[in-house]
Amino acid sequence: MKGPSVIHAAMDQAVRDGVFPGGVLAVRLAGELKSCIVAGCLSSDPQDPVRTSTVYDLASLTKPLATVTCILLLVQSGKLDLDAPVKHTLGELEGAPIGAATLRHLLQHCSGLPGWRPLYEGLTAKGIAWGRSESARQAVLHLIGEEPLMYRRGEGSEYSDLGFILLGLAVERASGKPLDEYFHESVARPLGAHPLCFNPTGAESSPDRPAVDVSIIAPTEWDVWRRQWLKGQVHDANAAAMGGVAGHAGLFGTAEAVLAVSGVWLRSYEGQRSMLEQRLVREFTQKSSSFCSHSSWALGWDTPTAPSSSGSHLSPESFGHLGYTGTSLWIDPRRKLEIVLLTNRVHPTRKNEAIRAFRPLIHDAVFHEIVSATN
Repeated sequence: MKGPSVIHAAMDQAVRDGVFPGGVLAVRLAGELKSCIVAGCLSSDPQDPVRTSTVYDLASLTKPLATVTCILLLVQSGKLDLDAPVKHTLGELEGAPIGAATLRHLLQHCSGLPGWRPLYEGLTAKGIAWGRSESARQAVLHLIGEEPLMYRRGEGSEYSDLGFILLGLAVERASGKPLDEYFHESVARPLGAHPLCFNPTGAESSPDRPAVDVSIIAPTEWDVWRRQWLKGQVHDANAAAMGGVAGHAGLFGTAEAVLAVSGVWLRSYEGQRSMLEQRLVREFTQKSSSFCSHSSWALGWDTPTAPSSSGSHLSPESFGHLGYTGTSLWIDPRRKLEIVLLTNRVHPTRKNEAIRAFRPLIHDAVFHEIVSATN
């Protein structure tokens, strides 16, 4: 499918300017795929062009696509309560500074937790091997439980990977299944979202969840801890220390697979028949005015606050999220618009931050060339 010329030219120019080695931009309007543009290569090797089937490390898109969707389903089924302290689900946090924070606090990034800590170093210091063992997960839970709060919960805001690690563990406790299994069985498989999974090349594959061919996965960085180029292994070190399955990072997928999940959120928002209740979807995607009113965060979703990565034209009802590796998703329910941008801007190094300026520009270009053209 040939994309609109200005948007396609912008993607190609970004490759030439070194914003990212390559990427995929997918735009859907009122349920119709209007554009799916590929640009550049998986790496510096011109023999590996990006295709629509290219699989990217989605980084923090894991938060809304996997963790938040799973949390909503568990709230919907009565297995989790947004306003219950997290210690009720994760009993190990009884008496911990974070224990009294609610799931709502964690989702809205106003729990008091810091944004990030090198938990993987803590595991190594304790002699605990990285992986999916219960000992690794318990150690991570203990380390987060030891963290002093940066501010009184509900009175500040700090985007926190640590909070979402706890949310991922809460999904596991409430569902009785590992996060990746619950996500696959409850979200990805019913929506036909494939590939959209954790550990895409790992041993967890099955006939129901086939492994992804590593040749179609975009690489990220050289990892000094793992002493290898990362290609199919999660870029985030804390997620890697947890065996590649965590509430804040670890999901891999294609633009088409991301649209499968964004589509169910949009349809549910509109009140169409869906696996998600409209009432909860509206609650999760609306910025709260009850506390932390200065924050742009809804429940696990961000909202446009100028200056925004979503550009200048998306409606105030819009919701979205970014991923550190160079990914993003924005949904505008007023216009029934979904925009997915997948890149590996961290290849070969995370020091490249040119995508910060590119994101709002490409979203504005999409609006002018696709949305405005239909009005």
